Amino acid sequence: MLRILLPPRLALFLLPLLAAASPAPPGEIRGKVVESINAASYTYVHVDTGAARVWAAAPQFAVKAGDSVALGDAMPMPNYHSKTLNRTFEVVYFSGRAAVNGVAAVAVEATAAPPRSLPGLAVDLSNLARAAGGQTVAEVHSGRAALAGQLVTVRGRVVKFNYNILGRNWLHIRDGSGTEGNNNLTVTSTGQAKVGDLVVVTGRLAVDKDFGSGYRYALLVEEAKLKVE
Repeated sequence: MLRILLPPRLALFLLPLLAAASPAPPGEIRGKVVESINAASYTYVHVDTGAARVWAAAPQFAVKAGDSVALGDAMPMPNYHSKTLNRTFEVVYFSGRAAVNGVAAVAVEATAAPPRSLPGLAVDLSNLARAAGGQTVAEVHSGRAALAGQLVTVRGRVVKFNYNILGRNWLHIRDGSGTEGNNNLTVTSTGQAKVGDLVVVTGRLAVDKDFGSGYRYALLVEEAKLKVE
């Protein structure tokens, strides 16, 4: 293997440039801000990624033209109409977290949004009864072919909750059934809950839902009615 050794000073100069040129992880919008707009509780940024210019949005944060931004977990909303701006975007990538010039952005205004889940938080999944007339998490996975497009009802505990992304809340629930790979359900809802809550969700099951930008869900319970017990 051929190695090229650079003088220390040159290496220190080049490393930030190489890092900036590295490809963004799947689902991340990264580049220079061309324009920013604050509307309601969101900041919209027009980002030059080097390959294209795209619109992205995150809970309102401080940013200006010329800043470098990275918006993680960005999910596309095609033909998105902002009532506040009275404007329809071809696509807006909504994110729950943003970084400006390499530093995590702090929301300009605190909101009443429920907290995100904490990594490693233990949730008790013992002795969870099946919802009346419903399915377990594992049964939804195993019966995906027959249940696709149908209403499913599942009781489980919330192990992750993301507030107001793409106009809806996203939660992951488990009930202790299944094994790694088929023991979790992703649910979208306008309802709210917090990590650890016991909930019953009823929604339509989508199979192989693809939002683009690396975000593809083998199973997704959409627009679910959510009851916290």
